Amino acid sequence: MTATQVPATPPAPPVPPAAGTDLPVRTASTRRRLVPYWLLLPGIAWLLVFFALPLVYQASTSVQTGSLEAGFQVTWHVQTYWDALREYYPQFIRSLLYAGTATVLCLLLGYPLAYLIAFKAGRWRNLLLVLVIAPFFTSFLIRTLAWKTILADGGPVVGVLNSLHVLDVTSWLGWTEGSRVLATPLAVVCGLTYNFLPFMILPLYTSLERIDGRLHEAAGDLYATPLTTFRKVTFPLSMPGVVSGTLLTFIPASGDYVNAELLGSTDTKMVGSVIQTQFLRVLDYPTAAALSFILMAVVLIMVTVYIRRAGTEDLV
Repeated sequence: MTATQVPATPPAPPVPPAAGTDLPVRTASTRRRLVPYWLLLPGIAWLLVFFALPLVYQASTSVQTGSLEAGFQVTWHVQTYWDALREYYPQFIRSLLYAGTATVLCLLLGYPLAYLIAFKAGRWRNLLLVLVIAPFFTSFLIRTLAWKTILADGGPVVGVLNSLHVLDVTSWLGWTEGSRVLATPLAVVCGLTYNFLPFMILPLYTSLERIDGRLHEAAGDLYATPLTTFRKVTFPLSMPGVVSGTLLTFIPASGDYVNAELLGSTDTKMVGSVIQTQFLRVLDYPTAAALSFILMAVVLIMVTVYIRRAGTEDLV
């Protein structure tokens, strides 16, 4: 080192930040993390006010005793559940049978239509989708009342079914009475199938539309027949839509009472009809609430088992 050279000064060590200087950064980060929860707050409040609280209220109603004139009091009378199930178990079985039959029919009718819209419709796809949801443009009640005209005695539909001897088979099964369709189980199932068919088609279409077309081409390159391609590729990949569609059809159909009231008779009453009668006519609120909870529990158990057996959690 020469005399004219000055030794370089070593860099000063970093000064630690003063206490509290990083608080604004942490606060902003914390606020950003809380934004999703604040956005969820209105939905959670809605569920609490319009779902959870009424559910708790109905649960307390189901264990009450008394009358509308004298008032109802919570006495923890759980015997109401057993009495309701023992008296109205035929309506429970009938509801599950009708809903299950309508769900199977919706799947058999909806899957080909959803497949057609997803893969074969081309430029007509949007039009067909509009036609699928077109029934929603009118009232549920009006759509159901229309079936009274469609299935009227002596009408063209009954005439065609008679000529094909379909009513002979359904009469032997107990679903119709001779050549009459109205006020029979078949009429109720037809109404359920028609009203809930869009709930089956739309999830199926969404699931099928997601399938990559190159998978079908690959199956063809491997000399798979169209039936094999459907069985090995299309249907397994559409299972989320099948599960979603069957749930969206079966759950509301099992508690429906409009179709049973308008298209059925006293022999085709579903449990929804019984609940409506107990609430609005008989004014037996504990029995009606108990029936509601029994139906909810039965459907929840069936849905849980079904989802586990289906082997898919990727619901559309």
